Amino acid sequence: MDKESLLKFFNSNSNTLMQTLDIEFVDFGDDFVIAKMPVTSKVHQPEGVLHGGATVALAETVGSSAAFILNKNTNRTIRGIEISANHLKSISNGYIYATARPINKGKTIQLWEIKVTNEENELISICKLTTYSRKKK
Repeated sequence: MDKESLLKFFNSNSNTLMQTLDIEFVDFGDDFVIAKMPVTSKVHQPEGVLHGGATVALAETVGSSAAFILNKNTNRTIRGIEISANHLKSISNGYIYATARPINKGKTIQLWEIKVTNEENELISICKLTTYSRKKK
């Protein structure tokens, strides 16, 4: 599948958390996948800044999708099995961008680093995601 078709496929998920959070995949290459999410009041915590859980949802979305896209094997099911996040800077509006890059692309277990930045490319959060890949039943 070509890049444009794959981006369209990943952006066509309706009735999912990705649609609820307005997550949009914007690019991918041989060793990265990038998605963005708007920071609006619907993803704020009570103090009016981005909720860490929304950031982690974006990170897991882009990391799990990276495992699928970069694996290049559509006969595999991908699941996130562990995620950790360090939130370094707050943001209350604009967009955040999550870039997933592999640390280790094992056949069954993959490890991803996901950097979440603002529109000025300042680091907002850094996440680490472990994914599990298995053959579809």
